[in-house]
Amino acid sequence: MSLKQYLIIVSSATIICWLAWLVVLFYINPNEAGFVGFFLFYCSLIFALVGSFSLIGFFGRVWFAKEKVIFRHLGISTRQALWFSVLLTGVLMLKGANFLRWWTVLLIIILLVLLEFFFLSRRVVRH
Repeated sequence: MSLKQYLIIVSSATIICWLAWLVVLFYINPNEAGFVGFFLFYCSLIFALVGSFSLIGFFGRVWFAKEKVIFRHLGISTRQALWFSVLLTGVLMLKGANFLRWWTVLLIIILLVLLEFFFLSRRVVRH
């Protein structure tokens, strides 16, 4: 798959996820839908955020890095988009459940930073 095809697919999927999130936001009553409504809300939101942040991170890395092999940025930008999306969605879920405290957000951030350091420290050794 070429880079252009990948970016078109990810962009299209991201737009579809944002549209799904808007449909859930405006057409599903959380009092009547219960768990399914909240699940659809958070699921469509996290997919839309991952796609958006992944594209933003990829194009930002390509713009600032000026590296010749731009495929290397795909994995890193997608992984960091996932972490940031999990952080934002987790904060929203904690706020919705009235469990949001500054120290819980700090613990989530520390956990995600440690995960990112773990993935950054893994170097593939090629012989």
